[in-house]
Amino acid sequence: MEILRQECSIKRRASLPFLLPAGAAAVGCLVSPLLLSAQSASPVARLSYTKVLKGSVPEYLAITVDTSGEAAYEGRKLDEPPSPRSLKLSPETTRRLFQLAETLGNFQAIDLESHRKVANLGLKTFTFERDGEKHQAEFNYTQRREAQELTDLFEKIATVEQHIVFLEYAVKYDPLSLPRELMLIQIDLDKRALVDPELMVPVLEKIARNPRFLHLAQTRAQNILERLQNNK
Repeated sequence: MEILRQECSIKRRASLPFLLPAGAAAVGCLVSPLLLSAQSASPVARLSYTKVLKGSVPEYLAITVDTSGEAAYEGRKLDEPPSPRSLKLSPETTRRLFQLAETLGNFQAIDLESHRKVANLGLKTFTFERDGEKHQAEFNYTQRREAQELTDLFEKIATVEQHIVFLEYAVKYDPLSLPRELMLIQIDLDKRALVDPELMVPVLEKIARNPRFLHLAQTRAQNILERLQNNK
């Protein structure tokens, strides 16, 4: 925005009557404010996914993301207080999430429930918010392909965050459990069950570089880091 203002100022100083037609400099200075207004007026959209299933781990799951990729994750028991964690999703993941939501009409007047007799898989809710506009869709099980993919993406993001939570806890309080958790991460990578696994890099580096952890934990953490690097 500041660059546009500077360009406008330069155009005013550089304008010469015998080089530019009358009003040309003024037009150049009118365009920049219009562009500034258009940029500042663009509303930020926000997309949310929640799942509630008593007895599961976690019982309450929530992920919220805006169009810039700024996101928050929360996974807890129903009777625990809120404890959201901030994260930054990749542009590719963010773009796909909002594409799928748009395909589903941003959940405006849509029924995603299959209305079939199936087990309780948890009450899921999609929410779209933008500039005072808010739409929601709830379902236990859906047959809409786009809704299934959107659910899978959010669940795979949640799995990454759950691994991070466990690793951070183990680093502080239970280092002996690290090899097993790191093995589970390797299995999830093999199954393509993780979205934006690069979010794990900071805690993986902490494990790989600290000699106080078991050599097996360091080796597995380093192997995962190399795998993530090679997949970029």
